[in-house]
Amino acid sequence: MSLFAADITPSAIPSVKTSTAASEALSLMEEYKITHLAIVNNEEYLGLVCEDDLLGLNDFSQPIGNIKLMIQGASVDENAHIFDILRTIYQHKLSLVPVTGKNNKLSAVILSDSVLRVVAELLSVNNPGGIIIIELNVIDYSLTQISNIVESNDALIIASFVQTIPNSTRMQVVLKVNNSDIGKILQTFTRYEYNIVASFGEDMIDDILQDRYELLMRYLNM
Repeated sequence: MSLFAADITPSAIPSVKTSTAASEALSLMEEYKITHLAIVNNEEYLGLVCEDDLLGLNDFSQPIGNIKLMIQGASVDENAHIFDILRTIYQHKLSLVPVTGKNNKLSAVILSDSVLRVVAELLSVNNPGGIIIIELNVIDYSLTQISNIVESNDALIIASFVQTIPNSTRMQVVLKVNNSDIGKILQTFTRYEYNIVASFGEDMIDDILQDRYELLMRYLNM
């Protein structure tokens, strides 16, 4: 699985220069259905120009180098982990992410959609199973006990992540298990006095994928 920036398939979207006209940059954005472009001079990454930087201009013939950019930096290193890439996408609301190497040289551009596909694989979205969300005190968290409960019901945890609840001592644990029939697992969690916030069987997973992604984004942004 590709968990680092250098391993994710790059896009063929071209970069622009400081001398590129705003009108040309807008045409590229429309052609590739994106809202950002990397600015590069002599292979050195200089920043990102976004659609909002350009739409308010009175003169679309002026070069990008003359325009004040809303987003500064917003790139990731070749060795950046998938969660660091996600955090950059979320914080700046990016349609693509520039990847830089030595001497700030632009080595690739990754579409945000490509990153989300990796996340879907990481969270085992495409694997059959169920999702269970439990809430508990941080001090009571034990992944070993949680795993034992799931495994005692002939299932396995194939993905999980946690989210601490702001201004409290509570946390939520999201579990993806490899069995869509999660009734017995839920009963066991209840018997051990775990608070089950929500649960989703196989037939409901597609409806909550976007919600789970938003939860992950909020967690990464904390």
